[in-house]
Amino acid sequence: MMAEPVDSLLAAVPMPLLLVGQDQRLLGANLPAQALFGAIEPGRPLVTVIRTPALLEALDTVLAGGGPVETRILRTGALQDISYLVRVSAVEGLGRRAALVALTDTTDIEKVEEMRRDFVANVSHELRTPLTALMGFIETLTGPARNDPAARDRFLGIMGREAQRMNRLVRDLLSLSRVEQEERMRPGERIDLVALLRAAIAALRPVSEAAGVEIEVLGGEAPIALPADSDQMSQVFSNLIENAVKYGGAGRKVTIEITRDARDPGLRGPAVCFAVVDRGEGIEAIHLPRLTERFYRVDAHRSREKGGTGLGLAIVKHILNRHRGRLKIESTRGIGSRFTVILPDM
Repeated sequence: MMAEPVDSLLAAVPMPLLLVGQDQRLLGANLPAQALFGAIEPGRPLVTVIRTPALLEALDTVLAGGGPVETRILRTGALQDISYLVRVSAVEGLGRRAALVALTDTTDIEKVEEMRRDFVANVSHELRTPLTALMGFIETLTGPARNDPAARDRFLGIMGREAQRMNRLVRDLLSLSRVEQEERMRPGERIDLVALLRAAIAALRPVSEAAGVEIEVLGGEAPIALPADSDQMSQVFSNLIENAVKYGGAGRKVTIEITRDARDPGLRGPAVCFAVVDRGEGIEAIHLPRLTERFYRVDAHRSREKGGTGLGLAIVKHILNRHRGRLKIESTRGIGSRFTVILPDM
């Protein structure tokens, strides 16, 4: 049995702690450790609680007189694997040498690091493709096609499109960065969102007319003033409407429905809803949960052809987070898709 001061010290630490004796039997565990491993009686061999070889080797080293050792273990949780950084340190003053095993949950940190690596890899990939094309065309124009006017005009046109693609990507990356920085800052100015929506429709009129798409608005006869950032909400409306026009099918109709809901289950209160409905091919259900991820595309080739960067819906999600709203996505193959912006009606 541990001395009372040691018991109190273990109990005061919020991270899981295991105290192990020279014979590698447990002298005690605090409540977080018991929540993680179950009830632990003093005298129980550590190997019956944790069987990770790296941890047992670290324990051997420390109990043999070595310094602190760090290692990692992975445990299977109910919904996901949980990663722990484990530090094994010597403890003196208990009559004989013992070891303290401290576990720190690093799952979220590793997820963030993985997201950062994926983000850098995706940006590199998105930039590499147009840069490779530009370098190839420049080499051709300064070499074999130097005196070929037809080839020069054709290549310059392609180079212009690739440069515009890189410009759109950089623009969206900067926009995403700004939105993330401001995500915790609530907008204070009340803005008429119906007027913003109609302005976004007017700005996209040339795009919809070129695609032969009719945009109709149902509702929104009266102004709807809510606390909002006008530039960001204009970006939300423009993004969703432009996506509907581009991917909803040429020669079809895009409908924008403006409604009020007395109680939205997600917001737990009254809400204003702006739904953008297209009659395109629809999206398979397996893709819907991932549509707001950075660079996630249902059809990468088609998206790039239409000028998409794969960041639009991620930007929309972060803007709506700032406005305490949410984005609801529904789609049926062969019928179309509905993207609904839901904002608290305050």
